[in-house]
Amino acid sequence: MGLILVLGLGMVLVIEGLVFALAPSRLEDLLKLMNQIPVETRRLIGLAAMTLGAVLVSWAISAGAM
Repeated sequence: MGLILVLGLGMVLVIEGLVFALAPSRLEDLLKLMNQIPVETRRLIGLAAMTLGAVLVSWAISAGAM
């Protein structure tokens, strides 16, 4: 189970690193845009993303991916 966690963390870091490496100026634009979104809306977006991620991981495990 620990290896799966390391694998998942590594995948997240690769994707996040791509954003910084390939489009740093777009990242600044995105941060400015996010600053305009109310805090509660950002919180709801984060909770929705977290829930979707947990559902996808659960589905993958139950489908025999691990």
